[in-house]
Amino acid sequence: MNTDKLSPQLMRILDLARWAPSGDNTQPWRFEVLGDDHIVVHGFDTRDHVVYDLDGHASQLAVGALLETLTIAASTEGRRVDITRRADTPETHLLFDARLTPDPAVTADPLAPSIVRRVVQRRTMSTRPLSAAQKAALEGALPAGYQVTWFASPAQRWRMARFMFANARVRLTIPEAYAVHKAVIAWGARYSEDRVPDQAVGVDPLTARLMRWAMARWERVAFLNTWLLGTLAPRIQLDLLPGVRCAAHVALRAPKAPRTLDDFIAAGRAMQRFWLTATAQGLFMQPEMTPVIFCRYHRAGRAFTRVAAARADVARLDETMAALLHTVPRDAVFFMARLGAGPAPRARSTRLPLARLMWSGDATDPVSTAHGE
Repeated sequence: MNTDKLSPQLMRILDLARWAPSGDNTQPWRFEVLGDDHIVVHGFDTRDHVVYDLDGHASQLAVGALLETLTIAASTEGRRVDITRRADTPETHLLFDARLTPDPAVTADPLAPSIVRRVVQRRTMSTRPLSAAQKAALEGALPAGYQVTWFASPAQRWRMARFMFANARVRLTIPEAYAVHKAVIAWGARYSEDRVPDQAVGVDPLTARLMRWAMARWERVAFLNTWLLGTLAPRIQLDLLPGVRCAAHVALRAPKAPRTLDDFIAAGRAMQRFWLTATAQGLFMQPEMTPVIFCRYHRAGRAFTRVAAARADVARLDETMAALLHTVPRDAVFFMARLGAGPAPRARSTRLPLARLMWSGDATDPVSTAHGE
């Protein structure tokens, strides 16, 4: 659809909503406009080609974040949004009817200015503890029944950093993840509309050059990992040091273990409000989702990799995760992250232009097509 046909108000709403977060900047959604007050959101997943999304739940969290962002964006134009999921559509191509009704009782959500400012910070952050007011704001951002577990003391941050360091060994050594990383990193870039620019990954220039050379072929990656400790520098720079040098790690948990599609959509909406609130509080975040995902695969008996040693590593990671969370049921945890203050990252993922996010009617999965799958 040509965006010239959209009303200026609807154009502003969708142009703001498109800044919702998604794994590796895949943006697994498209907008279909049926009228100035009726949008159909097409939600996709990447289970066919992304090891981090084999059950579709990572994309469902992202679609939930998009729906929450749409609701916040519409509030800036005095519109109430009522969203209904069409029950007769497959999980791999969800349809949501969003009705945008002018309502004089609707005022602009105070989180709206944070939508575009929200960014991933993969590098180290300030270790300055969060204030009581910041923690209260973050906890208050979640819907009823959702809770935050904090890992904020130096000892807790160290344990979480070691946990993430161990998890990174799996992430960086299985061929299934290599295929994803090769597809989503935009080399030599500070910004990228549909990928992650290498300058935002969080490694130093020398490590980035080595990664670029190695990731051209799996055989190079395997050789470095086997004989030259190829994962050591990235794991230190991306997981260990940032894991210690932050204000806190968090685990968000739902009122009950998310099981259904609607559970994960709702969790994604809660995640986005938490993240936008962090931004409004002057904080940055880095999601720490791969251990959540891999441990969920382990508990479900899902064979996510052909590497037996990696599956054994994840079994141990799940035991460690249970010990870290202690009395918190880990099945209820749907999101983990580290956060803190500090300078803004110099590089970031941007978003596809709105015109490219409009539904074309093509049955081809636009996410796979965009990434050359």
